[in-house]
Amino acid sequence: MLVLSFSTIASDARVLKQVALFSDRYDLYTCGHGPAPAGVAGHFEIPAENQVWQYDRALLVLRRYTSAYWSNRAISAAAEMLPVARFDVVVANDIDSVGLALSLRPTSGVHADLHEFAPRQKLDNLKWRLFVAPFMRWMCRAFLPDAGSVTTVAQGIARQYEKEYGITAGVVTNAAPYRDLPVGSVGEPIRLVHSGACLRSRGLDIMIDAVEAAIRPVTLDLYLTPNDPAYLEELRARIESVPGVTLRDPVPYAALGQTLNRFDIGVHILPPTNFNNRWALPNKLFDYVQARLGVIVGPSPEMARVVTETGIGEVLAGFQPDSLRHAIDALTPERTQEWKEASDRAAEDLSAGVQVRVWADAVEALLA
Repeated sequence: MLVLSFSTIASDARVLKQVALFSDRYDLYTCGHGPAPAGVAGHFEIPAENQVWQYDRALLVLRRYTSAYWSNRAISAAAEMLPVARFDVVVANDIDSVGLALSLRPTSGVHADLHEFAPRQKLDNLKWRLFVAPFMRWMCRAFLPDAGSVTTVAQGIARQYEKEYGITAGVVTNAAPYRDLPVGSVGEPIRLVHSGACLRSRGLDIMIDAVEAAIRPVTLDLYLTPNDPAYLEELRARIESVPGVTLRDPVPYAALGQTLNRFDIGVHILPPTNFNNRWALPNKLFDYVQARLGVIVGPSPEMARVVTETGIGEVLAGFQPDSLRHAIDALTPERTQEWKEASDRAAEDLSAGVQVRVWADAVEALLA
């Protein structure tokens, strides 16, 4: 069996869940960037300089999509390394890998795991919308009908794949592994936390503005990876004048649960700047649950559904700083403690161990 991903697998949380699941059941090989993840029988490493997003621009403009696909340096490098007709099943991560997976002719088929709705990833970017989106749509039309089974990350995205391409996709959320952590007591001030990427589209300024405007004293700690170093420095300068807000260095994923467990409420407000943001159900929501935190989210449909169904926190009325400020001013230690207790009750059902059974069932069906 092969798990194929044009990512650095050893640090890709979703793909690592596949590796953990299948390495105990099958003779598992991986193909991707970086070193082999633990537990695999073998690994095919794609050179770091060959990135799958580096498609030939001229070929995309001319809409010579077959040539654009197979001339991609990451895809061609993997194709040269990987044996044909050797694997029983290939699990292909993201749409770019599905065509390559099919070309390997696995004896029992391909399972495609789509981490987002590919044709609408960057519709806010004009060049991407004009030249890359049509190519993404072509890959979906050309490759997905031949996949034996498909999964994606959220119900809204699954519905869109069915609507536009007639593909029935199961859902495996980006749930975190179950962690047996205590439910901490809530004191004063109430401690808010956010962990994630430092990107302008992530609404980080919304949280800072809300804490600054709030009457109720709270603290906000931001654990941010430096995806956009210039923006990170802007935030650093911004929070110097905001009491209670602290910028922290990111921590390794293995230590994240223990780190978050010291706080009271995890906050994630993701403005719907594109389709995938609107329907996002990100791993940080599940990280907060495993850390036994209350949760405050914006009115993103998938996140709102989870928060409402489980009673683990509050869904804001909007994505503006004032919506979060109002929620902060209404907080009490008693209400926050109730949310944390609800996270504790929901932690097992919302854990990766439950979610990944969908992958296991899909692969077993292909092998049957």
